[in-house]
Amino acid sequence: MHPISILGPGADDLAGTLAERLAGRVAVVRREENAGGPDESDEPGTVDGTPAGDTTLALAPDGSWTGRGTVDSFDALLDDLAPDHDYLVAVGYDRLRVPTVLLGPDAGPDDTPGDVIASGERPDDVDVDALLAALERAEPWITRELLVERVERSADAERSGAIATFTGRVRARDAPDDDRTTHLAFEKYDGVARERMDAIAAELTDREGVFEVAFHHRTGVIEAGEDIVFVVVLAGHRAEAFRAVEDGIDRLKDEVPIFKKETTESEEFWLHQRP
Repeated sequence: MHPISILGPGADDLAGTLAERLAGRVAVVRREENAGGPDESDEPGTVDGTPAGDTTLALAPDGSWTGRGTVDSFDALLDDLAPDHDYLVAVGYDRLRVPTVLLGPDAGPDDTPGDVIASGERPDDVDVDALLAALERAEPWITRELLVERVERSADAERSGAIATFTGRVRARDAPDDDRTTHLAFEKYDGVARERMDAIAAELTDREGVFEVAFHHRTGVIEAGEDIVFVVVLAGHRAEAFRAVEDGIDRLKDEVPIFKKETTESEEFWLHQRP
């Protein structure tokens, strides 16, 4: 799924135009200050005067639906929507680390955590064709569950008795008295990194009993506790699956040109520049 954030005056208008042009299933998420149910006149936490559950959905005759609920974070929302959507357009969320469009005369790219891929004083100032192209070039939001679904579509799925996965995440501390790591930043040579991961996956898939291997390594700023990298293996038996997962992550770390900058409470440094 490709997420995009639109900020500033006229963001809703541009979001509507963009959603109409995107090919595929699109989720539009708007920031609302009202904490109540779908009926704006209700008290917070109620629908038509009745206490609401954790999630409230309203289904229209045409099959469209609206809903309210709670999520732990916007990343969790991205994880939930990614399996069933090709795009997510977020309107009014100013701290998202996703490709961003800034509107208005006072737009400040330096204050935006996501990569600014377009800007303009008004929605009409944004070249929608160029915006669509930039969005397609941006890194998609990939989850472990998406990779599992991908390998399960293998032609050899009927011969498989095991799916093994590995998830690497940002560790806040190695030891209790260490400085806390606040976040990591990853950069990669886009074409070279993808080609190398594909080559490693192909070599692992050539092994007896290994049918599909999928990798994904996120880039940009990733905070403590968030996921960094996924390895998913479809195999005939657990032994082949476990070995391929372990070898896959070891080779990814050793062979794929991805560079890591660590920021702790006291310093910032590139790992490859440390002895």
